[in-house]
Amino acid sequence: MYGASEHLSVAIREDGVMHITLNRPEARNALTIAMRDGIVEALAVARADATVRSVLISGAGDAFCSGMDLSASTVMQAGNDDFRTRMTSEALRIGVQAFIKALWELDKPTVAAVHGAAVGPGAHLALACDFVVVQPRTKFVWTFPKWGLVVDAGGAYLLPRLVGLAKAKALVLLGESIVGAEAVGLGLAYSCVEPSDLADHADALARKLASGPTRSLGLSKRLLNATFESDLHTSLELEGHFQALATTSPDLAEGMAAFRDKRDATFNGD
Repeated sequence: MYGASEHLSVAIREDGVMHITLNRPEARNALTIAMRDGIVEALAVARADATVRSVLISGAGDAFCSGMDLSASTVMQAGNDDFRTRMTSEALRIGVQAFIKALWELDKPTVAAVHGAAVGPGAHLALACDFVVVQPRTKFVWTFPKWGLVVDAGGAYLLPRLVGLAKAKALVLLGESIVGAEAVGLGLAYSCVEPSDLADHADALARKLASGPTRSLGLSKRLLNATFESDLHTSLELEGHFQALATTSPDLAEGMAAFRDKRDATFNGD
């Protein structure tokens, strides 16, 4: 399977869900370069493959993702004689920024099942998804000030949009954490369920999204994601263009027919 590696499993299921599992539990799913690149590759497949209609991301073991493996990070070389600052910005561009951008721009719905710690870039991997499901012991943590680093992996873009600027500053500058249902109250997560229910709840959500009208869901996602960068005029113009595109989908005809017949629609995602 494209994107799969020793520590990353990728499965495209018959129900239309691509399930990406971070599978490095011995390191709390800290991202290696191969895992990072595998996520980007898998999301490229998800975009191109019409049989993929939603994406579910989860982690094995007792953590979702503890961030990037620092042994694979260029920042660990800071202070060495041969270190060049450009190395860091380029590594970010082709690395963690790439999977955040791929998730944010994917024209299909995404779900993250976050059952344990999600740290720094690992938190942002989840928060770039459309729906985040947590349990009471889920913990989002930002450790950038601990290391003397600037918030990265899209955090400066995502966090103010989700929790507001003041709380985003507290998370990043003070290294505050958010636990369990608090994430729902702040707007970081969609729902908080019991630990034993999390996997099934997130999977059911991914399946529900996969059974929906994929094209119109993707267009609505694009409109919503662009709202903070768009004025009213631009948003309304895009809305008109996207609605016109939606009318070319057989799913619209099916939705209208189901409404007339008083039955549930069966969408094929075209």
